[in-house]
Amino acid sequence: MIPRRVAVIGCGDISSLHFDAIAIVSDAELVAVCDVHPERLASAVAAHGVPGFDSHTEMFDTVHPDVIHICTPHHLHASIAIDALERGIHVVMEKPLAHTRAEGDRIVAAAEAGTAKIAVCFQNRYNAPVQAAAALLASGELGRVAGAAATVMWFRGPEYYLDRPWRGRWATGGGGLLMNQAIHTLDLLQWLVGEVSEVSGNASTRALGDTIEVEDTAEMVLEHTNGARSIFYATLANAVNAPVTIDIVTEKATLNLRGNLTISYPDGRVEVVEERAVAEGARSYWGVSHRLLIEDFYARLDEPEAFWISPVEAQRTLNIIQDVYDQTYPERAQSSAAWQHTEENDRKAATL
Repeated sequence: MIPRRVAVIGCGDISSLHFDAIAIVSDAELVAVCDVHPERLASAVAAHGVPGFDSHTEMFDTVHPDVIHICTPHHLHASIAIDALERGIHVVMEKPLAHTRAEGDRIVAAAEAGTAKIAVCFQNRYNAPVQAAAALLASGELGRVAGAAATVMWFRGPEYYLDRPWRGRWATGGGGLLMNQAIHTLDLLQWLVGEVSEVSGNASTRALGDTIEVEDTAEMVLEHTNGARSIFYATLANAVNAPVTIDIVTEKATLNLRGNLTISYPDGRVEVVEERAVAEGARSYWGVSHRLLIEDFYARLDEPEAFWISPVEAQRTLNIIQDVYDQTYPERAQSSAAWQHTEENDRKAATL
């Protein structure tokens, strides 16, 4: 078997999980790294012994990768992903799909127009308790889903944003808490409970207003197409990083996700599905699900269907977040619509 030629774009914190996964995929060979920051690029070149580039297009033309992993700030996702897809290069991309709804739509269109595959890293769908919950809900054994409630109550201090200033800016992060931390829980909520048809929410900056221009707190009510209703609350103003919670109420049982899954039945029976054990280490809190997603992506590359966590799937969660932003910051929604109209006219003019 000839290994697939793989490159990683963006060599910051999250890239370590991608490098580790690539190293154990039998038909993947790392051939290049790319980063616009000289120190991070030099460190990655030294660590992995492959050529380094500060331009992804130059890297494409030079090493001709079969697969790229995008681990960059959010505002760079769309341009890199679309360049790759148009060249027939497969893509593994960190969340979110894009930093705006319009850029997400562009990625969806590029993926549908080509033959290359793309995966978006909503890796928590691979957590063992989440997989068990999804299978149980899909089986119909628990009857109708009445609703759900979820919380993300974490802490982030100013230093987190000062270390990577792009995180706290609309232009580069596309948002704050919802785009960078709570997005994973929102994705699980809409995936487990059902597609969302209506969003009512609000975002605010309660603790970090001196440091960031985006939100650090948000709440919302989600109406699902199956008639269920979910409530959601998230903040970065908590004293600690508390466990994420998702509680799902059905006709015949209640499902509680808090790391492990606890299934409680009216007759008193309780079943528990535990999360996989993780070796201790500096990044152990990230778990093993990144690796599982990446391994699964490579295993499915020769299948005709799109990867199951596709841009279309990722856009569902991005749309929920963007709906909350539009409701909270109507002036941003208006300026975004005007910008999108101008961008679309520019693209049309360029093809004439």
